[in-house]
Amino acid sequence: MPVESSQETPNTVNSVPRTPLPRSRRGRLLTLLAVVAVLVAGGGVWLSSGDEPVRFSTQDATIDVAAAPGSEERVQLDATLYVPEQTPAPAILLPHGFGGDKNSVSRDAEELADHGFVVLTYSARGFGQSTGQISLNDPDYEVADASRLVDHLAGLPEVLKDSDGDPRVGVTGASYGGALALMLAGTDERVDAIAPVITYNDLAQSLLPNAATSGQIQAGTPSPGAFGDNGVLKQAWAGTLFAAGLGVPSPSSGPGPDAVEPGDEGDNDDVGTSGGAGGASSPAAAPRGQQRPGADQRSGTCGRFTQEVCAAYTDVATDGQAEQSTLDLLRRVSPASVTGDITVPTMLVQGESDTLFGLDQADANARQIAEAGGQVSTIWYTGGHDGGGPGAQLRGKIADFLHHHLTGEGDDPGTPFTYDVQGSLRANGAPSVRSVEAPAYPGLTSGVTQRRDVALTGGEQPVVRPPGGTPAAVSGIPGLNRVVAGSSRLSGLFSVDPPGQSATFTSQPVDSQLLVAGSSTVRLRVAAEGPAPEGGAVLFAKLYDVNPDGSRTLPGSAIAPIRIPDLPADGSPVEVTVTLPGVVRPIESGHALQLVVGTTDQSYATPTAPAAYRISLAGDPALAVPVVPGTTVTSGWPVPQLLGIAGTLLAAAVVAAIGAMRRKRSHRVDPELAETPMVIEGLTKSYPGGLTAVNDLSFRVEPGQVLGLLGPNGAGKTTTLRMLMGLITPSKGEIKVFGYKITPGAPVLSRIGSFVEGSGFLPHLSGEANLRLFWQSTGRPEEKAHFTEALEIAGLGDAVHRRVRTYSQGMRQRLAIAQAMLGLPELLVLDEPTNGLDPPQIHQMREVLQRYAATGRTVVVSSHLLAEVEQTCTHVVVMHRGRLVASGEVHEIVAAGGEATFRVDNPEAAAEALRAVGGVSDVDIEGSLVHADLDGLARSEAVAALVRAGVSVEQAGPRRRLEDAFLQLVGEESSS
Repeated sequence: MPVESSQETPNTVNSVPRTPLPRSRRGRLLTLLAVVAVLVAGGGVWLSSGDEPVRFSTQDATIDVAAAPGSEERVQLDATLYVPEQTPAPAILLPHGFGGDKNSVSRDAEELADHGFVVLTYSARGFGQSTGQISLNDPDYEVADASRLVDHLAGLPEVLKDSDGDPRVGVTGASYGGALALMLAGTDERVDAIAPVITYNDLAQSLLPNAATSGQIQAGTPSPGAFGDNGVLKQAWAGTLFAAGLGVPSPSSGPGPDAVEPGDEGDNDDVGTSGGAGGASSPAAAPRGQQRPGADQRSGTCGRFTQEVCAAYTDVATDGQAEQSTLDLLRRVSPASVTGDITVPTMLVQGESDTLFGLDQADANARQIAEAGGQVSTIWYTGGHDGGGPGAQLRGKIADFLHHHLTGEGDDPGTPFTYDVQGSLRANGAPSVRSVEAPAYPGLTSGVTQRRDVALTGGEQPVVRPPGGTPAAVSGIPGLNRVVAGSSRLSGLFSVDPPGQSATFTSQPVDSQLLVAGSSTVRLRVAAEGPAPEGGAVLFAKLYDVNPDGSRTLPGSAIAPIRIPDLPADGSPVEVTVTLPGVVRPIESGHALQLVVGTTDQSYATPTAPAAYRISLAGDPALAVPVVPGTTVTSGWPVPQLLGIAGTLLAAAVVAAIGAMRRKRSHRVDPELAETPMVIEGLTKSYPGGLTAVNDLSFRVEPGQVLGLLGPNGAGKTTTLRMLMGLITPSKGEIKVFGYKITPGAPVLSRIGSFVEGSGFLPHLSGEANLRLFWQSTGRPEEKAHFTEALEIAGLGDAVHRRVRTYSQGMRQRLAIAQAMLGLPELLVLDEPTNGLDPPQIHQMREVLQRYAATGRTVVVSSHLLAEVEQTCTHVVVMHRGRLVASGEVHEIVAAGGEATFRVDNPEAAAEALRAVGGVSDVDIEGSLVHADLDGLARSEAVAALVRAGVSVEQAGPRRRLEDAFLQLVGEESSS
C-alpha cells in the first residue's frame, strides 16, 4: 500500500497561567470558595475522562481496485488508516454516507482508534478524491471494493488475524455506509461483526414505499406483488440523493449535529456520524488548482453515476413509476438480497426521526438476519436522517459491541431491543430523553408488541385531488425536520393540509400517557367518486398528536403513502388495512390522536390528474396503536452529573454570599447625598478587546431638574443608563442615587422609574391591563402604584382601555412612560422617549415630562433631538466617546460661545457702536438684527454701550442654538 503521509496525533497539556490572589482576607476567602466550586463542578469531567486516550497514527494511501469484474482497468480509492499504539489489534472498516467521503467519518475513526481498533476509512468510488462511478453498493463494484479492502487489512502486520488472509474485522457505517456493512457481511465470510446505522433493507421499498401491501385489500385484490411494483416515489429524497452524486466539486458540508441522548443537559452540538447520517452532504472539493480525480468520468446529466443508475433515476423521476428493470436494479444493490446469508453478530441502530429510511427498514433487516441464525441487537434512538447522528453514548455502545465480539473481552453490551423516548422540553430548552429496554425485539418474538385500540370519530368524507396536484399538503422538509421536531408551534407551520383534500378522524383525549412504539394500523374504506383514476388511487395517511389547545405535532414527520389499484368503477368501496410508519411518541394525558388521509403531499410524486374519493373508517375501533412494555434503564449512578450538581450548589452559595455582602453595602447611605437624586463619580465601563464605552464620567443631578443626556451614537449614553439601572456593573467608579450606591438588585432601584431600550407589551391586553400586570410583577402593594396619576400625566385618556395592538407608536411610547411612572418614582430615566413620534406627539411628550418635573421629581432624558432637549430640559450633559465634554444649564451651554444678537431701531449706528468697543469682532447686520462676537464681554455692557450711542435696544440674547453649541463641543472633542 503506497503511503502518502503519516502523522501521529500527540497528547498535549496546556499550561495554566498563574493568577495573583487578592490581597484582602475577604477577597482571598471568596476566591478560594469560587475555586472550590469550579473544581467540584469540573471534577465530574475529570473523573469521567478515564484513562488517557490511546494514541494513534494516521497513514493516507491510494488503493487500486478493479474497475469491473475481470477488467484490467483500475479505480483508485482514497483511504486513510488509523493505527493505535497497541498492535496487533482488530480492524474496523468504516465506509461513509452517501454524498460524503472519508473525511466525513474522521471523528468516528478517531474514536474507534482511541478504543484500540485499527480503522480503515476510504472514499467510495465516485466520491471525494476516489475515481470510478457510483453504482449504489452494487455487489460487483462497491461491495467488491470493500472485499478488496479486507484483503488489504489481512496483509497488515498491525491487524489481528483469525488465519492467513482472514483479518479480525468488523464493519460499521451510517446510511449508505450501513448498507455496505450489511452487503459485505452477506458476501464475505471474513467479516466477524457489523453495526449498521440508519440504513435500508430494500432500496425499492425505501424510495417507492406503499403502505397497502399484497393481501391487505379486502375487495378487488390484485395479483401478488402489484403493490410493490407501483409504490409512491419519495421524490424530494430521491432528488436530494441524486444531486449528491452529480460530482460537482464543492466544500464538504460535513455531518449534522448529534441527536439528543439520555442525560444530555442541552442541545448536543457535536458533529454527527457520517455525511450520510444527516442526509446527503456535498462531496469534498479537490485542493485548489488540482482537478478532482474521476471528474472526467462525469457524463451529461448523470454526474458520477453509472449509466444504469442514471437511467433508473430518470425512469422513476419522470412519472413516479418504476419499470421492472429499475426495481431489479434497486433490489440487487439492497441488503435484502443478502440478509439471508448474514449470521455474524449484528447491532442495528435506526433513527426514530427518519423520513428516508424508517424503522420498517431496520425491522426487515432484523427479521431476515434472525431467520438466518444471526444474533441481532436492535436500538431505536431519537435521531436519523431528520434528527441527527448517534451521540457520544450510542457511539460508545457501538464501539463496545464491536470490541466484545472482535476480542471476546467483557460482557456483551448488546440487548435484544432498546428504544429512546423523547419527552417534553426541560427548563433549559433541551428535550428530555429516556431509554426503555424490552425483553425481546417485537418484530422477532410474538406477543411482545401489545396493541391498544383507539376509537376514532368521523363519518364518510369526500376528498379531491386538484388538477396538477397543487397546492400540495406539507408534512415537513426532508432532511430538515429536526428543526421542528418536538415543537408543536413549528410543527404546525410545517404541517399543512389544504382544505377539501383530506379526511380527518379524531380520538377522544387520552386519560393517561400512551407511549406509541412502533407502527400503528388503521382500517379504511375508500371509494372512487366518478371515473376511477388511471394507475389506482394514491393517498397519504398520517397520525398527529393533538395538544389540548388544538395545535398538532406530526411525530417523526412520518407519512404512509398508499396506492390502491383498480378501484371499482361503480363507486363501491374497498377496505384496506394501512400500516402507518413506525414512530416512538408519548401521547400525554389530555392529548388526542388524529388520523388525516389526504390526496397530496409535496415530498412524494403525486399524480397530476384530478380525482375524487370518499373515505371512511372500517371497523370499530379502527385504529390499533402499538405499545412495547419495557424497563427504563440508566447507566448507573451519574457521578459526573451529581458532582456537577454539587458544584453548582456550591457556586450558588458563593454567589448568594457575595450578593448578601453587596446588599449589605447597598443599604449604606451617604447622609450628605440623601436628598440628591443622582451623583456619578469617575464612572468607567470597559470591555475585552480594549473598548471603553464610558471613561471617567462625573456629573450631578439635583431635585426638580429635567436633565438631557446628549451625545452622538456611540457616546456611551445608553451604557451609562444601563449602569444606572443596575443592569451592568461599572469597571470603575460609582453611581449613587439618594445617597445609596447602585448595585444589581439594590433596594434604591425601586425609587427609579425607567424606560430604556424600548418597551414590550402584550398586544392582546389593554394598556391598563398591561400596567397592572407589570406592577403585580414587582410584588409591591397595588395602592402604591398610583395608576390614575401616572395615566393622567401620560395623557392616554380612554385609549388605556383598548388593546395595545390598536395603539399608534406615539400611544405605545406614552404607555411606556406611564409604566415608568408607576409608583410615582422620585427619579424618572428615559432613553429616547420620542423615537417614532410625529411633531404633535413630541409636543405632547414634552408636556408630559415638564408636568412630571413640576411635581418636584427629577427626570433624566437621553435624546438625539437637540431642539426638543432645548425646549424641554433645564440642564444638559454632553458626552462624546464616553467622556464628559460639557454640563450645566441649557442657556449657559448655549451662551458659552460669546455670540450675541441685538434687535435695535438703528442697525447701522448699533454696528458702529459695537465695533468701537474693545474686543468685540465679527459684527454683522441682518435686517433689524445685529450679530456680534463679544469675546467674553457681558451682554449687559454691550447693551449699555449701545444705549450710550443713542441706539434703542428692543431685545438682546445669545445667537446660538443648542444644536450649534453641541456641534461645536463634539467637533472640538473630535479634533483634539
